[in-house]
Formats: sequence, C-alpha cells, structure tokens
Amino acid sequence: MSEKRRNSKNRILRSGEIQRKDGRYAYKYVDAFGKPQFVYSWKIVPTDKTPAGKREDISLREKEQEIRRDIDDGIDTLGKKMTVCELYAQQIRHRGNVKYNTTVSRSRLMRMLKEDPIGACPIDSVKMSDAKEWALRMREKGVAFSTIRNDKRSLNAAFYTAIQNDCVRKNPFDFPITDVLEDDTEPKEPLTPEQEESLLSFVKNDSVYCKYYDEIVILLGTGLRISELCGLTAADVDFEERKIHVDHQLLRCKEKGYYISTPKTKSGIRQIHMSENVYQAFLRVRDNRKKVMPVIIEGYTDFLFLKRDGYPKTASNYAMTLLNLAKKYNKCHETPLPKMFSAHVLRHTFCTNLANAGINPKALQYIMGHANITMTLNYYAHASFDSARAEMKRLTA
Repeated sequence: MSEKRRNSKNRILRSGEIQRKDGRYAYKYVDAFGKPQFVYSWKIVPTDKTPAGKREDISLREKEQEIRRDIDDGIDTLGKKMTVCELYAQQIRHRGNVKYNTTVSRSRLMRMLKEDPIGACPIDSVKMSDAKEWALRMREKGVAFSTIRNDKRSLNAAFYTAIQNDCVRKNPFDFPITDVLEDDTEPKEPLTPEQEESLLSFVKNDSVYCKYYDEIVILLGTGLRISELCGLTAADVDFEERKIHVDHQLLRCKEKGYYISTPKTKSGIRQIHMSENVYQAFLRVRDNRKKVMPVIIEGYTDFLFLKRDGYPKTASNYAMTLLNLAKKYNKCHETPLPKMFSAHVLRHTFCTNLANAGINPKALQYIMGHANITMTLNYYAHASFDSARAEMKRLTA
C-alpha cells in the first residue's frame, strides 16, 4: 500500500494537492474544456495563518470547494475570472451592428469602467453592493442620472449574457437604479394649448424669429424628431397626397461631419399626414427657398431647411435658436415656456395633443415612430384636468 503524501506539517494531502518548495500550496484540476488548471494559496485550511509579507487569501481547500461547486453547476471556471471590462468588451463585440452614436456611448462607458475600480474586478467577485457603490461613484463624478441608468442597463445586459454562458450565477446589476439614486431628471412637460397658441403668435410676429415660424409649425404638427426634420429633402414631401416620407435622418459630429443615418429604430420609417397648417407651411418653405448650389450628402440632396451657407441645418443649430427664442418669449409673457425648451418639447406636445384627443394608441405609436407601445402610452399620463373632464363628459353623456 502506497504511503500518503503529506505537507510540511505532516498533514495528509488530498488528490490534486501539492506543496511547493517555497511552502505555497497548489491544486490541479481539469476545466470544462479538458485543460489542466491550477489554483494557489499559502494556507491549506482556513485556520492556517498566512506567512508574514504574503497577500491574504482564502485557503486552498475553500478554493477546491468553489471549483467543485462550479464544475457541478457547469460554471466556466475560466470565464468567471474575466474582468468587468473584458466582459463588456465581449458584449459589445458580439453586438457590433449599431449606430455611430451608440458606438460613441460605448467607448465612453468603457473608458469610465477602466478608470473605476470595478472595471478590473473579476466578474465572479462583483456583488450587488459593489454595483450600487459604482452607481454612487458615478453620481459623485457628476454623471447625469439618465446616463447612469443607461450604463447600468448595459452592464445588466452584459452580466445576463455571462449567466447564460455559465460564467456567473447571479447578476449584480439586477436592481432598480432608483433604489440607489434619486431621479433628478428635469421632467419634460408639453406646452399647454394656451402656450402653443401664444408661442406661434409670438414667433409669427417677432422680427428676429419669424423666419423660424414654418419650422415650428411643422414640428408642432408632425411630431418629427429634429434630426428627421433636418434630413427632409424635396423628394420626401408629397404635396399631392399630403404626406411626408420619413426613412432617414441627418446628423453631424466633429469626427464624421455631416452623415445620413436610418431613423432611431425600424419603427421610425413611416409616413406622416400633413394637416392644413403643416401643408401650408411646407408650401411656404418650398416657395421661399433660395437658389443655392446643391449639397449632396451620401446621395441625398435638395434639403429643405438650409443655413446661410447653403448647407442643411442640424439639431445643434435648432437647439441654440430655440433656447434663445424661449428667453425672449419669457421676458414678455407671464407663463414661461418649459425650462429646457427644445425641439423635443414640440414633439412631446404634438404627441400629448393627439393622446388627449383620444387617438388610437397603436396609430399614435406609428405616427411617432416608437418601437415600444409603452413609450407611446406614457404620453397619455400627461392628461390635464380639462382633458380628463372632457373625456369623462363624452363617455358619460
């Protein structure tokens, strides 16, 4: 009968365990791919003391227990040791067919993960408390609530994939972000009917902003995203059928300059009916356009809304214009426009008006180009007392 192997303290070593010449213990096992792997510790059992000057760690027997549990549960013992940064890099590599803005957002999140302690942590060591601390650190750095919420959603998806791939058992990012952070996002309020009427009257009669009247009428009467409005060409407006074809948007950034992109989602490809006011506004836009050298952007030309240099306007042009317009308007009106007045407020107003008028939610979803009906239904929450009373009177008459 062969003699049992023992360590320097005359304790019997189990199968796969060895003690090296420097006193450190090692355990050899075979992973899920059939490859030999090793784990190490200065302690063989939890009661042993770590030698002076050596990093504190759990004992070898505790590591063996984790390995056996992982193998029994089918956990990838190598995959669970990838870092959070490596997991996120894998996640975005497997989902590469995205828009440019998404690529930029992903690069920002990866950069922040590399700068934060959580990025270098093995994914099997990340607890929910660690994920919550990460969210708090992001807030302390001044990151907006909506950005943290979106980043948490991305990391939640990455860890969900890790669970599917048998790398971890639990998702540390599976918690409501409002459990940790207060949502201090400025609510987007639509214009009231009185504000809408007052705004149009002000713009129409103002010597500076009257030139933007038709664009504001179109935005209030179609619910177009501002990038969709900027991308409209003469070919997209069917005056005979009185409809607008939306199948692209015009964007601009420092890295790429002007570029054409498909709508935000597949549902963004749609046709929008022109009301009489919108129809007349488009007629004025068509008739008042200056003759300029045609600008061609990725095959698109004859853009409707141009700057002085003949190039099409972009979202940034309208953003500053609308903020300045609101400042001037608020100086001479008791009821001010929303604090963050923007093109999105006009889109928000259009959608709320249709919701309050009782339009079929699925029809409204189509008009707005929403991918999810939940987003559309949220606009019904903006009903005022007057609209609710009118609806009740109609139903109980």
